[in-house]
Order: sequence, then structure tokens, then C-alpha cells
Amino acid sequence: MAVKGKGMMIWQIARVENGNAEQIATVAKNAGYSYVLIKVAEATGPYNVDKSTGVDLVPDVVSALRAKGIGVWGWHYVYGYNPAGEAAIAVKRTKEFNLDGYVIDAEAEYKLDGRQAAAETYMNALRSGLPNTPIALCSYRFPTYHPELPWSTFLNKCDYNMPQVYWQGAHNPGAQLERTLNEFKNISPYRPIMPTGPMYKAGDWEPTPADVIEFMDKAQELGMSSVNYFEWYYGRTIMKPVWNAISNYDWGGAPDPGDIAVQYINGLNARNAPLLANLYHDRGVHITAEKTIQGKPAIQDWFLDFIVTRMPAAQFTMTNLTGDETTRHFNWQATSSSGKIIDGNDTLGLHNGKIVYHYSYFTIS
Repeated sequence: MAVKGKGMMIWQIARVENGNAEQIATVAKNAGYSYVLIKVAEATGPYNVDKSTGVDLVPDVVSALRAKGIGVWGWHYVYGYNPAGEAAIAVKRTKEFNLDGYVIDAEAEYKLDGRQAAAETYMNALRSGLPNTPIALCSYRFPTYHPELPWSTFLNKCDYNMPQVYWQGAHNPGAQLERTLNEFKNISPYRPIMPTGPMYKAGDWEPTPADVIEFMDKAQELGMSSVNYFEWYYGRTIMKPVWNAISNYDWGGAPDPGDIAVQYINGLNARNAPLLANLYHDRGVHITAEKTIQGKPAIQDWFLDFIVTRMPAAQFTMTNLTGDETTRHFNWQATSSSGKIIDGNDTLGLHNGKIVYHYSYFTIS
């Protein structure tokens, strides 16, 4: 399963809500966004760092969004001139902010001669550095228009495909989204599509409120779990009717209550250590920053200590969930009388419906 619901891209933090992190988070929450994508890198360097002061604007926005239960992904425009350097900054920024996912924005520069080798170098280093982070490719809508781009090389190590379905100059988003889906079905490997729609002006053209509603309706009709838009500043300053149409759109839906990650959160809220332990394989492994525990009895004892002693009567909330047949990655928060957690970040490895490994990261404050 992929991210669910509506997302919004941020290009330049300083011009979004005057750079006020709390206001950004409040507006995102009121608009019903389940995740926000922030530009964190450009080529081999960090992005959204104030050039005059050197202050990194990203961490405050990440913290404010997470405090409101909103997932945070990072996006990065890549060129391919120094693929190893681009991968290095991607890994650094993603780990630095413990991002929920990372998005590759590869466009014209990756259509130049020799970019196949660059893409291989970049993707190998990226996936090696981010083995458990969901990764998406954000590039052109119609691959038949751009055969030079090394599509398969990028998608081979991605989890999702986030094509830029920009219906610029037209008003037929549904038809263009359907064509996008059909074209990517012919490229191997196929990855679940979470399309990016336009929220900008180009000359006399701009998307209409009816356009974005049609886009989201079609995405749901086609079984897509999410859409997102480029970009926040345009919507909030010069395209408020379009912003409002997206904000008022009720995506609906919720994670499958039978999903093992949902069962896990429900077990924590029920303070049911035996139920939680039963989600694991007999020789399952639970790995935290403090220790590694193996086997159901030891895992049950760990949960008893966690939910009774360390986080008594806590309320646990899942804020983001992705995965496929064999993995789940989710973020969560918790509040109790003894402290709170806002950075829960877990990965489950599954076999025959049981957890065989569980990496869990969190801090209690």
C-alpha cells in the first residue's frame, strides 16, 4: 500500500506562509493534507537553507508538521553530473530529518547522453544509503515523449512512481492521468502511481477548481491511493480557488483495519502485550536503539515494560503507512502521562503474514 490522501509540495519555504513553520503546519492540517513534500536538496547541495544566515529552514517545518500528524517527504532536483555526490546529499538530508520518504525529481538533464550510467551510480548509492526509506521517481507524465530518460534504471530501485501529470494548456486531467497510467504499465518495473498535479500558472493557462476535482476523482477511480500538487506558494497566493477546491475535497478512506501495521497500533492502544507478541513469527526479531530481542516471549516482555512502565495509558496514532506484500513502513506518535513520542518510525518485514523483523525508532520526551 502507498501513502493515502492528499499531499502538497513546498519549493521555497521562505515564501510559504512567510516561512512560519507553525503556520505551515496549521494550514496543511486545515487543508486535510496527509503529507507534505519539501525540497531538501538541489544537485549536490542542501536546499531551503537561508543564504544570508546559513539557517536551515527544513527542521522546524518537519517538526511542526509531525506534531500535527502530517507525514513529511523530501524532494530533490537531480542533474546527473555528479551522481555519487547527489546520492550522498540525498542520504544525508533524509537521515538528518528522519523523513518518511524521498522523491527524485529527474528531468531534462537525465535525457543527455551517458545518463544511463549516471542513473545506475546514483540509484545504487541512494538505495544502499536508504535501504528502508520509501523512494519515488517524480518525472514526466508520458514516457513515450521522453524515451531517452533511463526509466527502468530509476524505477528498479524505487517503491513508487510520482509522474508530473501537468495538463498544461488543456483541461482534460482525467484523460491525461489515464494515459499516464497506461504508458507506465508498458515500462518494467511497474511501480504504484501517486501522481503530481499542477498548481501553477503558465501564461494565460491555469488549472481550474473543476480540473483538480476531476483529477482526484479519476485517481481514485483508477485505484491510486494518493495525489499531490506542485506547488504551495502558487496556490496560497495567486490560485486560492484551486487551493480551496483541493482543501475541501474529501479523499476519504483509511488503512485496512486488518492490516498488520494497524493491528500493531491497535494492540498498543489496547495495552495487550500477548496480542502484540502474536503478530510476530516464533523466531521474530525486534530491534530498537537500545537492544535486539528475539522470540515471542522476549518480545512480549518488552511490550509489557513499554506499555505499562514507560508509556502508561498512552494513546498511539499512526501518521503515515506505506508498504507492499512483504514490508510495512509507518510513522506514529504517542502521548502518555509520562511523556510523548512524535518521531516513531518503524519498518516491518513480513513472511506468511507474521513479522520476522521489526526495526523501531523513537524518542520519549
